[in-house]
Amino acid sequence: MKCSFALAQINPTVGDIAGNAQRIRRARRSAPSGALLCLPELALTGYPPGDMLLNATFLDAVESAAQALAAEEGPPTLLATPWRRSGCLHNAALLLENGRVSGLVYKQVLPNYGVFDEKRWFAPSGPQAPLPWCGGRLGVLLCEDTWAPEPTAALAEQGANLLVSLNASPFEGPDKHARRLATARARVAEVGLPLAYVNCVGGQDNLVFDGGSFALDAGGAIVLQAPFFEEGTYISTSHPLQEGSDLVYRALVLATRDYARKNGFARALLGLSGGVDSALVAAVAADALGPEAVTALILPSRFTSDRSLNDARSLADFLNVKYKEISIETLLKAMEEILGLNAGLAHENLQARIRGTLLMARANETGALLLATGNKSELAVGYCTLYGDMCGGFAPLGDVYKTRVWALARHRGLPEAVITRPPTAELRENQADTDTLPPYDVLDRTLEALVERDAAPAGEEAARVWRMLCAAEHKRRQAPPAPKVTSRALRDDRRWPITAGSGGSQTTT
Repeated sequence: MKCSFALAQINPTVGDIAGNAQRIRRARRSAPSGALLCLPELALTGYPPGDMLLNATFLDAVESAAQALAAEEGPPTLLATPWRRSGCLHNAALLLENGRVSGLVYKQVLPNYGVFDEKRWFAPSGPQAPLPWCGGRLGVLLCEDTWAPEPTAALAEQGANLLVSLNASPFEGPDKHARRLATARARVAEVGLPLAYVNCVGGQDNLVFDGGSFALDAGGAIVLQAPFFEEGTYISTSHPLQEGSDLVYRALVLATRDYARKNGFARALLGLSGGVDSALVAAVAADALGPEAVTALILPSRFTSDRSLNDARSLADFLNVKYKEISIETLLKAMEEILGLNAGLAHENLQARIRGTLLMARANETGALLLATGNKSELAVGYCTLYGDMCGGFAPLGDVYKTRVWALARHRGLPEAVITRPPTAELRENQADTDTLPPYDVLDRTLEALVERDAAPAGEEAARVWRMLCAAEHKRRQAPPAPKVTSRALRDDRRWPITAGSGGSQTTT
């Protein structure tokens, strides 16, 4: 069978049926004549549509749009969409050909782990038959079907000549693409068939999809490699794989851009402290939206050092973003007098909450998206203040460990003065993060073991980190969404109860 295919990395928006249909039409127009256009999983609804799938009116609109696409002229197309059959809803792929739906397959393996919850919405299906196409038999897999050997084996037994895998596979760090390739090569080796793998691209709430579509010949060699984090329709191209920091940084930029754009924000606002976290968020925002669309507030108190002020100003100038300085000292003194607070943890939190109030007010006034600047290490152990530095509509670094923050800052070329300064919240005299936390290299290694690998805490220091991790769950439930760039995000993949018995005592700071 000698036939061509085109892999369309599109960036759908969940629920935007009309807009997604237009993206699909553009992809069909860009495909070579006669090529089979392969679209990502649930391209018509966006992924994941969640409980929209429980709404009959929504499903009516989806199926109407699919039928309209089928009736239009265009290349043969594999359109992945929800589809009802005999009272059940399936995650399906439709073969659009010659003005009609000429073939239909259903997803067999429904993921129900981490960020996936497909068993809530879809009915599973048994083995699916290959679809006749181009004089041969096309074996269609839907995302998770590719990760289990049985669906591929069944398609091969029924005479499939070519495998196509339609995916909405989110980014989970630099090694995710290698895992996809290894899985696809395992399927190819098992059945001796070539395989084309198409993935979507774009940010959707806490998920970011990286594209990276590819095709393998029957021996497992890469014959097509599409770029990462870029929309487009690809037929025969080879883009080099990128190193880890570049992939993660591009994921953060795309996630921030799409979260703002898809939710109607043209501008972003953040607090700039002079530290590396806010510096990296400012860089991500500037690269995502353009520096002219980013404003930073510098909000010093009596504890803010001259170095912090100078570093914050220099960073804003380096990125060419607008900034405004507003001292919080008058507000702090008034609150100290009203509350009788002059020292201690509550006094430190008071400063953070004053800053949070000012940032939220300015964001409301200007219609800007407020970006929280906390990182995964801090959120994990609760080294953050509710209604203070946790304020915001989106947290670009919420799934980025502190040690990776430093690596990304260097990758972006931020000033060394910002990267090398000792981390401090500057909420009291001579404060350092290590007054409260282990050194970040130790903390991050411990958290990766506890969070990513579910390891038992080994040793006194790990036990202390474990108690802090469990005690901060109530804070994380109130944190803004953050793009997932690790294998296990704190809030979406690690579903820990707030009230957890021996999990640790709760605080409200």
